[in-house]
Amino acid sequence: MLAAVTDDRDTGYARDEARRREALKTLDALRGSDPVAGSALGRAARRASGHFAGRDAGEPDHSRDLIELWGRRIGRALSLLAFVALAIYLYATYLR
Repeated sequence: MLAAVTDDRDTGYARDEARRREALKTLDALRGSDPVAGSALGRAARRASGHFAGRDAGEPDHSRDLIELWGRRIGRALSLLAFVALAIYLYATYLR
């Protein structure tokens, strides 16, 4: 009778150990992949930084005009500054 109980415990332990290994393997696989929200947020941040850095200012043949590049950077920075100033003004005027 004691042998039957011991065998059941060993089988249960082996089953639990197999489930634990499978769970750890799944967690390792999930750690390597990007979550949907994180990757979308990361792509949006990279796209915005590229936009404000003027990386899209090149010609199709990849030649760059430095005046055009800096003009885009300055213009985009000023537009962001104007947007923030307008948001603060509207908040202070209508929501306070």
